[in-house]
Amino acid sequence: MNHINTLDPGASPLDYYGFELRRHREAAGLTQKQLGDIINYTGSLVGQIETARKLPTPEFSERVDAALGTGGLLSRLVGLVMRSQLPAWFQQVAELEVRATEISTFHTHLVHGLLQTRSYARAVLGALYQTDLDDRTAVRLARQHIFEKGEPPVFWAVISEAVLRQEIGSPEIMREQLTHLLSFESTSRINIQVLPFSAGAHAGSQGSFDLFRFASDPDIVYTEGYGSGHPTANPDTVRDCSLRYDHLQAAALSLRDSAGLIRRVMEERYGEQLGAERDPVA
Repeated sequence: MNHINTLDPGASPLDYYGFELRRHREAAGLTQKQLGDIINYTGSLVGQIETARKLPTPEFSERVDAALGTGGLLSRLVGLVMRSQLPAWFQQVAELEVRATEISTFHTHLVHGLLQTRSYARAVLGALYQTDLDDRTAVRLARQHIFEKGEPPVFWAVISEAVLRQEIGSPEIMREQLTHLLSFESTSRINIQVLPFSAGAHAGSQGSFDLFRFASDPDIVYTEGYGSGHPTANPDTVRDCSLRYDHLQAAALSLRDSAGLIRRVMEERYGEQLGAERDPVA
């Protein structure tokens, strides 16, 4: 059954996406069911996306672009749609992630959202509220597409050892998440250092923060609290946090030793048994 209510394409990015999806489908002479059959989704889902009642995914967008010959239109729109579904106070930060040439992060208790697996993100987002959990998880993971750009940002993450040992979801979820962190070992643009407990007092004791650097715009520092974010380009704040980050990197383990600690935690805390082909951990 077709959903034929009229959308205002200017109401939101989601409405615009639905409007364009319907316009191109109808131009191709296809019903919702026929398009669904072609792209291996239900006609009902096509209808829900066309009427802005369901979020599209990147995979859905790619399949529709291929089926309708839209030249990648919907795949380009889906990132905008996903960012528009973020909490209002966080949308500016998502834009900073898209524009930044370098992102440096320090986190004390969670893996940064740009490095989270689906299961880990779902466990974090569902800790208090279960409403729309699938969509909220998809929106968070969509931010990671910045690493697929032609010129992705250089990403540095300093994480507290507590991030590795705080069990989020289950041991299986943590094994998957730590394995994901290790997958970046050979990726020079994504670098992960662990600040060990043995570092003692450190320059990040006031809490987590992110530094964004751009090709031509001023650097920005971002911190957040409950339900609010605080980006600032104040030169004094940026200078102070840049210095703090330098000291955090100096106190953290090297990239190689950080990977070694991640492997040890997988073995000791989450029961991961590495194969004999692995190099021994120093």
